[in-house]
Amino acid sequence: MYLYNLTLQRASGIIQAIHGNFSGTKQQEICLAHGKSLELIRPDPNTGKIITLLNVDTFGVVRALIPFRLTGGSKDYIVIGSDSGRIVIIEYNPVKNAFEKVHQESFGKSGCRRIVPGQYLAVDPKGRAVMIGGIEKQKLVYILNRDAQARLTISSPLEAHKANTLVFTMVGIDCGFENPLFACLEIDYEDSDNDPSGDAVPTTKQMLTFYELDLGLNHVVRKYSEPLEEFGNLLITVPGGSDGPSGVLICSENYITYKNFGDQPDIRMPIPRRRNDLDDPERGMIFVCSASHKTKSMFFFLVQTEQGDIFKVTLEIDEDMVTEIRLKYFDTVPVASNMCVLKTGFLFVASEFGNHYLYQIAHLGDNDDEPEFSSAMPLEEGDTFFFAPRGLKNLVLVDEMDSLSPILSCQIADLANEDTPQLYTACGRGPQSTLRILRHGLEVSEMAVSELPGNPNAVWTVKRSYDDEFDSYIIVSFINATLVLSIGETVEEVTDSGFLGTTPTLSCSLIGDDALIQVYPDGIRHIRADKRVNEWKTPGKKTIVRCAVNQRQVVIALTGGELVYFEMDPSGQLNEYTERKEMSGDVICMALGTVPVGEQRCRFLAVGLDDNTVRIISLDPTDCLQPLSMQALPTIPESLCIVEMVSKEGSQDPGMIGGMFLNIGLQNGVLLRTAIDTVTGDLSDTRTRYLGTKPIKLFKIKVQGAEAVLAMSSRTWLCYMYQNRFHLTPFSYESLEFASGFASEQCPEGIVAISTNTLRILALEKLGAVFNQQTLPLQHTPRKFTVNHQSNNLIIIETDHNAYTEQTKAQRKQQMAEEMVEAAGEDEQELAAEMAAAFLNEQLPEQTFGAPKAGPGMWSSMIKVIDPINGRTLDMVQLEQNEAAFSIAQVKFACREFETFILIGTAKDMQLAPRSCSGGSILTYRLMNGEKLEFMHKTEVDDVPGAICAFQGRVLISVGRFLRLYDIGKKKLLRKCENKHLPVFITNIQASSSRIYVSDIMEGIHFVTYRHRENQMIVFADDLNPRYVTCSCVMDFHTVAVGDKFGNIALIRLPTDVSDDVDEDPTGNKALWDRGLLNGASQKADTSAHYYVGETVLSLQKATLIPGGSESLVYTTISGSIGVLVPFTSREDHDFFQHLEMHIRSENISLCGREHLSYRSYYFPIKSVIDGDLCETFNSLDINKQKAIAEELGRNISEVSKKLEDIRTRYAF
Repeated sequence: MYLYNLTLQRASGIIQAIHGNFSGTKQQEICLAHGKSLELIRPDPNTGKIITLLNVDTFGVVRALIPFRLTGGSKDYIVIGSDSGRIVIIEYNPVKNAFEKVHQESFGKSGCRRIVPGQYLAVDPKGRAVMIGGIEKQKLVYILNRDAQARLTISSPLEAHKANTLVFTMVGIDCGFENPLFACLEIDYEDSDNDPSGDAVPTTKQMLTFYELDLGLNHVVRKYSEPLEEFGNLLITVPGGSDGPSGVLICSENYITYKNFGDQPDIRMPIPRRRNDLDDPERGMIFVCSASHKTKSMFFFLVQTEQGDIFKVTLEIDEDMVTEIRLKYFDTVPVASNMCVLKTGFLFVASEFGNHYLYQIAHLGDNDDEPEFSSAMPLEEGDTFFFAPRGLKNLVLVDEMDSLSPILSCQIADLANEDTPQLYTACGRGPQSTLRILRHGLEVSEMAVSELPGNPNAVWTVKRSYDDEFDSYIIVSFINATLVLSIGETVEEVTDSGFLGTTPTLSCSLIGDDALIQVYPDGIRHIRADKRVNEWKTPGKKTIVRCAVNQRQVVIALTGGELVYFEMDPSGQLNEYTERKEMSGDVICMALGTVPVGEQRCRFLAVGLDDNTVRIISLDPTDCLQPLSMQALPTIPESLCIVEMVSKEGSQDPGMIGGMFLNIGLQNGVLLRTAIDTVTGDLSDTRTRYLGTKPIKLFKIKVQGAEAVLAMSSRTWLCYMYQNRFHLTPFSYESLEFASGFASEQCPEGIVAISTNTLRILALEKLGAVFNQQTLPLQHTPRKFTVNHQSNNLIIIETDHNAYTEQTKAQRKQQMAEEMVEAAGEDEQELAAEMAAAFLNEQLPEQTFGAPKAGPGMWSSMIKVIDPINGRTLDMVQLEQNEAAFSIAQVKFACREFETFILIGTAKDMQLAPRSCSGGSILTYRLMNGEKLEFMHKTEVDDVPGAICAFQGRVLISVGRFLRLYDIGKKKLLRKCENKHLPVFITNIQASSSRIYVSDIMEGIHFVTYRHRENQMIVFADDLNPRYVTCSCVMDFHTVAVGDKFGNIALIRLPTDVSDDVDEDPTGNKALWDRGLLNGASQKADTSAHYYVGETVLSLQKATLIPGGSESLVYTTISGSIGVLVPFTSREDHDFFQHLEMHIRSENISLCGREHLSYRSYYFPIKSVIDGDLCETFNSLDINKQKAIAEELGRNISEVSKKLEDIRTRYAF
């Protein structure tokens, strides 16, 4: 079995975010590392919307990113620290819209190793040197400079190694143009390692070490090292030279400290805490990330605590000496992994979990009444300042980036009856958790909807003159009239436009520079700018049935298939061509392309006839109205559209882009896209796609300034170019009937469309997105859920560690309020009572301010029944404090077959490391009408029930490492059978007829058979490799797919000679006692396919993603990516893609310098899977490389790109 991997949605969790002028212009961009891909985004300074410029796979693990700029330069380069054992410097090329490697220097082994550098990067603020470090021992410094051609040069590495040293973080110190300095937080573990008693460990201190690069001697020295009071976790560089005092801020538990060389005394200040916080009071507080902003006159830092509160930090300076640190509460946003402050006043917050946010900094918080804390204020050791958190005051939310990370569970089902299945994903962590319903399609926002007096059949928008930016009229055609609306502040009807209102309209548009044209069944009306009207009437009894119009040409088809051609002369007069052309059949549809810049006319006319053909006819004066080429079609064409699809960033896939395309919509709902040769008019390279059940109508609109096509069938689809890629995506919107482009001040690139008797103005927001999302908020982290297919409702278990239940929270608040009153003196009793009442009434939304941390071993859990279509919670059960739900299943018992039961596995007082609990239980609920849970009984067990699965009218439950079979009883579940031979802990159980597939947390998959007569469960085969299984999915009776916590997906298959029948041993004892090979089962399964995804896989499901498509294996990961593994249907296809992958591999395209084959074979060698993400980079290769690869494969470029598109559209989108 051979598989092909496709990513549908790239990872959206951000590991690191940096900002700089990467394109070399004044505008700042943000570069995001998503683990195995890099994304470049730019906030639009006018609207605040985030624009994605580029998203590329690196085929390696990006561990660190840092921007740097050579002294006096205007462009930032990006340094990448990765798992490739190389330092890579890339730059962004805005002309090609691509990242280009400038330097790639090898220094060590590949892989994420402890001592190989790549985990940490620090750069000298003046751009003279970069330091790259490993977690232990090794640090290398590279000197950066320019050569005579102003190109970037890089030196040989200079070593700054120190054995037995662990590094926590490193930064470059700003010391002006003196020798570059780097600061590291380190710990020397040599004494602890050599001390057998273990007494040295608690006394080991963390060190702040400075490394100096001596530019004169060209080597690195350890300049200075000093022990720290508390353990630090973050270093912040303070501006130096002429901008500030230099030095470094050390963020440690509960304190922030300023240090510098020379006579500067340490300035130390406690981190303020929230007033009346429900958190465990013994818990320390740390800063998790920071952003600094520097102008010519001032600088400040924004630092964020692990509760999400941002503080503004400023330093008071007296003659180059820092005298005090000042902290002021700024605002609270979700906890971030990185923050970036841009020069345009934006703050980008890359959240640890959930969506990422872009805020506008409205105020710097200088003039408000928020108290400012200073290190000069007297405080006892161990005391701190208190502040009251509040809603946003200094920040304004302007945009957010959807992020699915982490996806903890996913189910694919068509619960909304939409033909195309939806993906129901449980995402997020804690109070920011969500249930997201993903649909394939573009998000459409309605700008306006208005009713019309009847059902219109067409709509157009028209400008008054060619140079106008916005449209002036909307023309709506009815069955016997035409309505003209003018666009201004409001949209209102006008009668003096010159259009004929008493007839239906076939087409109207701007012609020439400032004239309008209206084509109606009896003639053509040409309205000049000064309102003079020229009319052309149809001869005799004939009427116009079809027409095609562009800026200088008009072609009409009269009844009987006669074509009449008009062209505009330089004076603006429409002239009829002397001859007319008789077609061989009735004309069904016609299309003209846009007039190319600098030319008089479009040379080709496309005509669709009722004999199932499309013909290209020349409009060149030398052979006017002569047929050039023709294409036979499987059925009658409904509409045609000629567009020029040119990628703005320079053409990439020449099989598709950089030419004219004829789009043909057929009556059976199929769209054909064919390339037109711009010289000869020949048609070639046809691509087909089924869009829906209705005949397809095509309309030309503008998307991002380029031509795009709207295709309307039972759903509306948009064909457009975005980021060098061709996209064909449906709208997530009701079906439309007719549309036209629309441009006004409020909506510069919109669509005006009609649906039954309404006129709608629509705008497209998130171009390039694969899914649009409907989001339902949850209270705790969703662990697992199950779908009840009778009612189409979801039953979800939500569990959080380190959390209080609502009841405990209320008790804690009450207790704290009583303590406040007791602590007050007699004269302050009234005030204290008021404060206590205010504290009890205060409700800070946990979604923003985070949930209180209760301490380890404290759990909060709930069960919910949710209607995903309307987003309502139908029922909710809150479990008691410290009872945590871990597994859920829907079961129908054989003895009560007409009832559905929900079984929940919970653990009491669970401790995570090492894992222990005071007991587990299985809660049994009856599901009433698919929406209410009725508690039946509780069954006590002695360990964590990690997995539950319905099996032959009974239920399989894992209790720790034991596998048990239960049946339902009156008071509790009754144990029927047990197997004690599984190794560590069962994470997942799947069943198919009498075979059971059990996943172990460390030892891979076990195949178990249940023997009914002996009532025994026997492990008859297992996997050779130790796999830390997170999820599994049964593919067929002999094959199971597993995902593990290191990011691998494997297909485990039983060989044909394996038997689960133990007949030659009638007692069944042999299979129980003969434990066979390697302490495991006597028979072993084979690995038939293996692939390294690069992110922990948390759900696997076999599903069909598109109507009429084939089944594929869909996986979701902790980083928020969604992908599919699809099977090859023919040996020929597999050979083709295998060779294509091999050729692209040899191009060595990884941005971080990792070798593709070794990356995809991180833990086990890749087997029988072809990396579709790598194959699809073919379209972005240099055109000469594309030609060379295509020739090696014996194809041309367009055939290769067609094959890539076909395999994608056959299974997914």
